[in-house]
Amino acid sequence: MVTDNIQIREAKDSDFNDIMEIEKEAFGSEEEASLVSQLLEDKSAEPVISLLAFKKEEAVGHILFTKATIDGNITSPLVYILAPMAVKPKHQRQGIGGMLINEGLNKLKAIGAEMVFVLGHESYYPRYGFKKDAGSMGFAATYPIPDEHADAWMIYPLSTGATDGFKGRVVCADALNKPEYWEE
Repeated sequence: MVTDNIQIREAKDSDFNDIMEIEKEAFGSEEEASLVSQLLEDKSAEPVISLLAFKKEEAVGHILFTKATIDGNITSPLVYILAPMAVKPKHQRQGIGGMLINEGLNKLKAIGAEMVFVLGHESYYPRYGFKKDAGSMGFAATYPIPDEHADAWMIYPLSTGATDGFKGRVVCADALNKPEYWEE
């Protein structure tokens, strides 16, 4: 996808250093970069959708979707967790994050995924169709979300009726399955 001098494409193994640089700059620490590195190696996260945004030749944004399951069902629909998304600070507020989200959702629809979950900013993700408080819809987060942050646990149904007949706790990839990643 190419829009307004922004190109988005699937990340390759050779993009690893660019991804790490984006995560470190965007979050101002090594923590998210370390998480992304672990998730990219985590077999329980596969198949992952890892997308990079470029402005001219510079990698400026990254988004990662990892496979999850819904506990308590005989079979689980194909579901994903969006975590994390990062845009270099000097390129934020230019729509790059939204482009990454939309491209990722399109790729997930194409592979037959039915739902995407995110623990994130309650005012940001609903702009792209995420519905707040997935817990109240019967989809508990991997770790409990305090009531005052319930709206931060969100769902994006990728098709009509995607949530019909499914309820339960969302079980994430092993690398993301740590309580510290579930605090908003």
